[in-house]
Amino acid sequence: MMPFTKGPAPLRGSVVGVTASLVGFLFLVEITSGILQGYYVPLIPDLVKHLGIHDADFNWFEASQLLLSAIVVPFLAKLGDMYGHKRILLASTVLTAGATWWLAFAGDFWSFLAAWALQGFYVVWLPLEVALIFDRGRRTNTGASQTRRAAGLLVVALEAGAIIGALSAGRIFAALGENVTLTLFLPAIAVTLVFFAILFGVPESEPSTGRSLDPIGFMMLTFGLLLITSGLTFLRLNGPETWWVWALIVIGVASFIPFGKFELKQKDPAIDLRVLRQPNMWPVQLTAGLIGISLLGAQAPLATYAGTDRSNGYGLGLDASDISTLIGAYLISMIVGALLFPLVSKWTTPRIALIIATFLMAVGYLAFIPFHLETWQVFTNMAIAGIGSGALVGALPAAAAAAAPLGQTGIAAGLTNTTKTIGGSFASATFGVVLLMGAATAATSTAASLFGYMLVWTICGVGALVAGILLFFVPKLAFADVAPADEIAVVEPV
Repeated sequence: MMPFTKGPAPLRGSVVGVTASLVGFLFLVEITSGILQGYYVPLIPDLVKHLGIHDADFNWFEASQLLLSAIVVPFLAKLGDMYGHKRILLASTVLTAGATWWLAFAGDFWSFLAAWALQGFYVVWLPLEVALIFDRGRRTNTGASQTRRAAGLLVVALEAGAIIGALSAGRIFAALGENVTLTLFLPAIAVTLVFFAILFGVPESEPSTGRSLDPIGFMMLTFGLLLITSGLTFLRLNGPETWWVWALIVIGVASFIPFGKFELKQKDPAIDLRVLRQPNMWPVQLTAGLIGISLLGAQAPLATYAGTDRSNGYGLGLDASDISTLIGAYLISMIVGALLFPLVSKWTTPRIALIIATFLMAVGYLAFIPFHLETWQVFTNMAIAGIGSGALVGALPAAAAAAAPLGQTGIAAGLTNTTKTIGGSFASATFGVVLLMGAATAATSTAASLFGYMLVWTICGVGALVAGILLFFVPKLAFADVAPADEIAVVEPV
């Protein structure tokens, strides 16, 4: 009996070892992603001076990157499913590195805008990483649980990188004699180095054979996303009284009707709507959009509220250093949430863990309505919401990958990013408008109204609450590890 009990061990150990190594190298990738997201924020006032633009003009950089990410992620994710996720991860890293080096040398608004937008290719990294990890774990029938654990570690790396970037940027800028170009070399070097980490340390996934790209479907999808996200951007910049902004959004939404009819006729569609309408998939995608409202839209209002002078009767009156500390504490709470999620999933089920995470976000934001006048209250609310947010950042693409058929893990995970981006675009547009409501009654001329902040917190909290309710429609044992026979049954065409 001994030969039979020991026989499989080397194979299983080899696969698990490869997965651990894979996660280690992808950990470096997400640290770099976090650095890109945190490094430039403290430098914004100096970048504005360097480019000779106004503070408000910087909104165009954020808008252009959100626009690009919403459009390219589904396309690149499917290319990963077709040709190998590592190959597309390398290609997106090359594009990101090129754009990051371009940023360092860009000296005018338009050049910087183009480079900043192209740098947004890094947003596809996490979905591709989730697909790579799931591909390795699938071979031991533990793809779902391994992906949850690994995704939690990747979120830890992401938030740690953001903290590193935010804390180091100002100090590096000062150490280099406030030389903008030299200061921007650092993230470019980081992205360049991580390319080699992927090249030599990350094994390729098994690409799907016999797949087609469906270029017409992707063009129709791009058209709709472009209209919606650009409409939301112009809504924030031009205001809700601009009629053509609403026309863009309405046309964009309406364009998905012919898109859906076309896709249902395709043998290998750009977006498989038959998969999306399954009960273990559509609540996850909608949840990603709803939590994108707070993940991508609430941080700026929270920062401005913390800095609002107390003479208004609200706000914390914190300086930039204290606000940075508050944001750092929020990022740490996200790390805690990312680490706790796989443990809670193991103690209960992945579905229940997702529901708990969304309800934590809801409780955290809705608690701002009665409790917002003291620093400890704001800190507590942000910590509760941060634990839920941190859990969901990695858990949602992992859940989508676990629910997807063979050959569609990349695009399923990527779509959570696209819907999250749309939710964030909606939030940015809406919050920019509501924070101006009643602002004239504030004691200080630059302060937003308390009513505006209340509305922001309510939208975030209710959005998370609705997401939690939607997740009750997911089958009880969804996203769990499956036996080979079960897996085959799941991937049968619907």
